[in-house]
Amino acid sequence: MAPIPQRLTITHRAWALARPMATARGIRTSTDVILAELYDGSARGRGEAVPIERFGESAESVIAALEAMKPAIYTGLRRETLQDAMPPGAARNALDCAFWDIDAKRVYQNVIELGGFGPTRPVTTAYTLGFDTAVAMAVQAAAQRTRQILRLELGDEGDLERVRAVRQAAPVSRLIIDANEGWTADQLAAFMPELAELRVELVEQPLPADADSALNGVAHPVALCADESCRSLGDLDGLTGTYSAVNIRLDKLGGLTAAMALAAEAKRRGLRVVLGGSLGTSLGIAPALFIADQADIVALDGPLHLAIDRGSALRYDGSTVHPPNVNLWGGPG
Repeated sequence: MAPIPQRLTITHRAWALARPMATARGIRTSTDVILAELYDGSARGRGEAVPIERFGESAESVIAALEAMKPAIYTGLRRETLQDAMPPGAARNALDCAFWDIDAKRVYQNVIELGGFGPTRPVTTAYTLGFDTAVAMAVQAAAQRTRQILRLELGDEGDLERVRAVRQAAPVSRLIIDANEGWTADQLAAFMPELAELRVELVEQPLPADADSALNGVAHPVALCADESCRSLGDLDGLTGTYSAVNIRLDKLGGLTAAMALAAEAKRRGLRVVLGGSLGTSLGIAPALFIADQADIVALDGPLHLAIDRGSALRYDGSTVHPPNVNLWGGPG
C-alpha cells in the first residue's frame, strides 16, 4: 500500500499563566507551546510540545526540528518509524502524539483500542507549589491544603525550612519534592532524616544528573526519583540500585510511544513510576493519561496553572483529572 501523503502544520503560542510560576531556575508568567497538526486530506491529528530549557530546547529549536521533518512526513513517515528518525525531546513528542491521534481517526478507533491500553479512569494528580520563600510557600500550601498530594519546587538554600513550613500549613497532604538538581550529596545526607520525619514520600533528582554516583554513599529513607538522569530506555541500566523511581514525562522522552516502553520496563525492574507533565494545555496532558495506570504517582496538573485552557479541556474536580474527551485528543474522527 502506498504511503498516505501527510502535511504538517506547526503553530507556536505563548499561553499565559494564572499567576507566575517559579522554580529554583527561574520564573515564568507564560509557557511556550508548540502545536503539531497532521492532515492527510480526510483525518487530522494533533500533538503538543513544551520545550525543556534544561535540555537546550527553545520554541525556535523545536519548530526547526519539526520543520526539518516535513519532507519525510509527506513521503510516508509513520509513528513506527518516527522513533529512529528523531531523537528524544519535545519535538518528537508533538509529532508522536499527532501520529497517535491521526492513526486513531483513520481507523475510527479510540487510542485505547489502537494501542491496546487498559480503560482510562479518573486519577489523582499532585498539585505543584512554585518555588518561593518558606513563608510564601506556606501560604500556597495553606490555600491547597485539601489536595491529596502537593509537589514542591525546590533546589536552593533554605529548602528544609520550606518543607517544614509547607508541612505545617498542609498537615494531611502527601508531599513530594523536585529538587531540580540543586543539592549536594552532603546536603541530601543532612536533609534525609528530617525529610522522613516530615513525611516526604519522594525526592526527584536531588543532585545534578552527572553526579548520580554520589547517591550510592547516601542513606535515603525517602525514595529517590530520577528525572533529568532518565531521558530514554537506555538510561535505566545506569539507574538501577541508585534510584527507586523514575519520572516519565512525554516532552522529555519524546512521546507516548517512548513513554509506554519506559514505563513497562521500569515496572519490570521493580522501579516506581512518577508520571509527570509539562506546564502546558490539556492537549499536552491528555496522551499521558493513557499510561496513568502504570504510575505510582501522577503529577499532571499543568493546565490548572493556566489563565485559560484549550477548548474541550480536561475536566479536573479538585485533584481528580478525568479521561480526555475524544474531541480533545485520541478519539475517532
